[in-house]
Amino acid sequence: MDGVTASSTARTPLNPHPDRLLPVDPAERAIARRLYDSVRDLPLISPHGHVDPALLAADEPFTDPASLLVTPDHYVTRLLHAHGKSLNELGLGDGDGAPTAKPREVWRAFCSHWHHFLGTASRQWIESELHDVLGVRFQPSEATADELYDELVDKLAQPALRPRALFESFNIEVLATTDDPADDLRHHQALAADPSWSGRVVPTFRPDRYLDATGQDWQRALDELAQASGIDTDSYQGLVRALEARRDHFREHGATATDHGAPSPEMAFLPVDEASRLFDSVRRGTATPEQARLLSRQLLGESARMSSEDGLVMALHTGSCRNHHSPTFSRYGADTGHDIPVRNEFTLALRPMLERFGTHPRFQSVVFTLDETVFSRELAPLAGFYPTLYLGAPWWFLDAPRAMRRFRDAVTETAGFHRTAGFVDDTRGFCSIPARHDTARRVDAGHLASLVAEHVMSEEDAAAVLHDLNDALPRKAFRL
Repeated sequence: MDGVTASSTARTPLNPHPDRLLPVDPAERAIARRLYDSVRDLPLISPHGHVDPALLAADEPFTDPASLLVTPDHYVTRLLHAHGKSLNELGLGDGDGAPTAKPREVWRAFCSHWHHFLGTASRQWIESELHDVLGVRFQPSEATADELYDELVDKLAQPALRPRALFESFNIEVLATTDDPADDLRHHQALAADPSWSGRVVPTFRPDRYLDATGQDWQRALDELAQASGIDTDSYQGLVRALEARRDHFREHGATATDHGAPSPEMAFLPVDEASRLFDSVRRGTATPEQARLLSRQLLGESARMSSEDGLVMALHTGSCRNHHSPTFSRYGADTGHDIPVRNEFTLALRPMLERFGTHPRFQSVVFTLDETVFSRELAPLAGFYPTLYLGAPWWFLDAPRAMRRFRDAVTETAGFHRTAGFVDDTRGFCSIPARHDTARRVDAGHLASLVAEHVMSEEDAAAVLHDLNDALPRKAFRL
């Protein structure tokens, strides 16, 4: 350890400030407090995230703080990896069968690097999780790691901290999961059929594996889709029918949206016979890489067409170079912290989709990006014209407080507040859901307070906008 803070050797209190993230100016802070207080207890609407529905279906106690707060959270593991910890040391298994660290060892590694999270959004989320959800009153450190681990193991065994009890205490009104089209959705079915369960958990159709014709897994994915749908996917028309059938299955189990983690928002709309020939050449392995990319764009365009027919909202999460470090991907697989943002262009890329569906009565899309340079230049003007296009909240690397503020500054003057889709927590860390929503509420309260102080709007209007950002807008954008 590089010995930066005294907290590594002392029992430092953990007490998040009640005015955190609110404006510094006293007049604005007073307004922001009132605005924040008006929404702080609203139910949480979580239209996009990665919590496993099996967690709630089984309702088993969490076993330890490492597997709850560290190992599943790539925000945490990626920064610890940057400071020299291997992913094995953080509890992630690899394809070589190397033993992973035990939970207590993972927790010690996390605590010894606690000071490295200073200034990050992750730090304040975790502080909120520890203090507000788990009742911890002193900060993690190398010296306190074992004491804190034992305290949390005891607490996690209590009924009040089981998944379903937490779901209720978080005041979650609806939670959308992210699911593979071949998933049988048995956990969603189990929750829906359980008379003791009253929460709303809906699936989201995430077809990336089946649309990415450049992926090494594509051929095998089509075979899995055929098995799940009962429809032969050896032809282009068969693949399209299989995807449509699985979308219907998801809709029957409560889905309101699809989600697409495409590298770019570009889509193609080829004639069926041309698309069929292209599919055949890619399926046979005789196509060029560019032809495979064209087929991927075509399948994304087909997804837009399907949304115009079945009404599932098309969420586009674009702008990430997936699996940037090939050795890590080979050893540990995807979603292990090494996806990196890239630039995206939207004005021309989305034009083919919007020419077809930009005013379509059933079509609706929510667009996210990791490239904040396009917020004011491209996305806000697009959302300020097309009634079917909503702007997704700052996402992933941009879901930090100052980036959220930049988003509001960049888009509001062109598109207003009501062409945005509220907030998505986009998390695998179950206990971070309330913390992340609270962060967004504080940031938006501060932004609106500045507009009130500048006499751009009344405090009454600001309170109504803040309520909409946390309730009406996510419901409308994701058809919840």
